[in-house]
Amino acid sequence: MPAERKSRIACLRAALFPLAAYLRGAPELAREAVVVHEGPSARIVAASRLARRAGVRPGLTVAQARNIESGLVSRTRDPEREHTAQEVLLEIADAFSPRVEDGGEGMVYLDIAAEDEHSLGQSIMRGMDAAGLPGRVGIAGSKLAARAAAALARSPNVVAPRGEARFLAPLQLKSLFEGGSRDPGPAQDDDDVGVLHTLKLWGLRTVGDLAGLPAAEVHSRLGERGAALHAAARGFDPEPLTPRPPPPTFRESQTFEWPIDNLEPFLFVARGAVSRLADRLDARGMGCKRLELSLKVEPEGLHELAIELPAPTREARTLLSLIRLHLEAEPPRAPITSMQLLAHPDVPRQAQLSLLGPAALSPDRLAAVTARLLALLGPNRVGSPRTRNGHLPERFRLADYDPPPPPRIRLEPRPGRGMLAVRTLRPPVEVEVLTAECEETDRVAPCPAPRQINPLPTEERHVRIEGAVRTAAGPWEIEEGWWREAPALRDYWDVELRSGAVCRIYRDRTSERWFADGVYD
Repeated sequence: MPAERKSRIACLRAALFPLAAYLRGAPELAREAVVVHEGPSARIVAASRLARRAGVRPGLTVAQARNIESGLVSRTRDPEREHTAQEVLLEIADAFSPRVEDGGEGMVYLDIAAEDEHSLGQSIMRGMDAAGLPGRVGIAGSKLAARAAAALARSPNVVAPRGEARFLAPLQLKSLFEGGSRDPGPAQDDDDVGVLHTLKLWGLRTVGDLAGLPAAEVHSRLGERGAALHAAARGFDPEPLTPRPPPPTFRESQTFEWPIDNLEPFLFVARGAVSRLADRLDARGMGCKRLELSLKVEPEGLHELAIELPAPTREARTLLSLIRLHLEAEPPRAPITSMQLLAHPDVPRQAQLSLLGPAALSPDRLAAVTARLLALLGPNRVGSPRTRNGHLPERFRLADYDPPPPPRIRLEPRPGRGMLAVRTLRPPVEVEVLTAECEETDRVAPCPAPRQINPLPTEERHVRIEGAVRTAAGPWEIEEGWWREAPALRDYWDVELRSGAVCRIYRDRTSERWFADGVYD
């Protein structure tokens, strides 16, 4: 029988998370003395290395910090950026394990199974560095021990299997609560503060001191919370890893330092967010099928738009062009204070390479081209036509363009023999047609043949169809909806003009009007 696998947990901790989340969207400040502050008193919650070297510390106000460092760059803490950065950390963990838990504010847990855990930790740290969220990694058999290991300076720090109690013993008591041995993390609730105060009154200073007490005595004096802390001090984590479901979307959001009331400055800021979104999609092998943009405008308004793409793409330039065109067509009515980009992912089209046949279309390039066409032509104008129930040629629907794979063997093209292609006109162009009565006498209805085509002065002349008819073939009758009060009754003709142009026209029997339906190339 194989031995039962012992659970191993890795903890990712982003260093100076509020600052790292902000600098991820503003990399130009990476070499500046930067602080992030919050609250009405503008208390500093995180400071960059240059700021700390100058003597700036968390807890100071921005005014106090400026007295220490005159060139200080201060930014307000942005919950939107931090939420996005937390999602990026979860995506990094998803690349190494299917079981991932959100630990909140720059912390992520994941269930791992690796022969070389130290190398795995290094790979995770490289992924965090590449995402602009450098930090530390701890690996142990429990969430508590992994979190404490991730708080140490040496990283990645791997706790030996079944060695959690020995590793935790010299750490301070605050390591048992939310946070680590060096950073207490979020504010603890009143019960935890009271328990920690009681343990210190007992003369306990380290986790090992608590683990050495009798479990029954701790339980009788501190209740269930004390019993859970005592078990954790002995290496038994009472909180199992709770994996979260994978998110269905990718989000990038940020709050602006000041309102933006012009399109070009907004696009300059949005370019970075779109690029980061495209990189995240690329890392997961996905493309954006639907892009949603939500803008908060002054004072409490909301401007939203949704962009449907004909094929999944992860080309940042194409996505930014689509945003530009939509905002130019429907601009916000007030200055923008924050934005949120939401990408609905889909798997891009896959291409099978061929050794002997012609090269297949690149899925990424095909998606980029169709997206650019969508940006130029507008919605409902890019795709592959499909037939619909009916006889009229304009009845069709658009489907996603998905060309078939190329043949496995390269074939020589067959020479064409007088083949023509018709370029349809949508909508059809109304024209004036002079006709001659048909000479056939065995037909019940008259059959007027076109003899001259003249453009109407009210129609736009984007297509020039006019002149005397040299040859006319037809008519081909189309009838649809005979049971309706106004059925569609048409007579189609293919005509060659004296100028050499060949076109298709039809007469609507109901209105007795003529239309040009297409031009042969």
